[in-house]
Amino acid sequence: MPMIRLTAPAGALTEQGRNSVQKDLAAVLLRWEGAPDTAFFRAQAWSYLVDLPEGAQTTAEDDAPRFLVEITVPRGALSERRKAGLVEEATKTVLAAAGLAPDQAVRVWVLVHEQPDGTWGAGGAVIRYADLVALAQQGKAAQGDA
Repeated sequence: MPMIRLTAPAGALTEQGRNSVQKDLAAVLLRWEGAPDTAFFRAQAWSYLVDLPEGAQTTAEDDAPRFLVEITVPRGALSERRKAGLVEEATKTVLAAAGLAPDQAVRVWVLVHEQPDGTWGAGGAVIRYADLVALAQQGKAAQGDA
């Protein structure tokens, strides 16, 4: 199942952005993974917001806030096209949450971590990519029946 973590300096997000960015990023991730929009899959898309204390993030040049988005997915879940779309949309989502213009996109870095098959566990069992594909197909079929 996908997981997304945004690390940001404290106070770098707008109040509205802080209230919505985690669910927004999780929805972006699910959309680019091609997962069905069901309660089950939404509940499996974990999203974390890590606030850095004041002064904990800087560059050699300045102290303007930078943002790190780390995405963990099973290897094979994202094609190159999907990765590119995910990185672009995650960046736009963070910029919006911080109240920053598109020309500030270089302040958002997105790292996609692909977890090798057989190294992801949930509910006390190893979850394989094929298991997730089967669940997604069932979810999409159920959406079509609705």
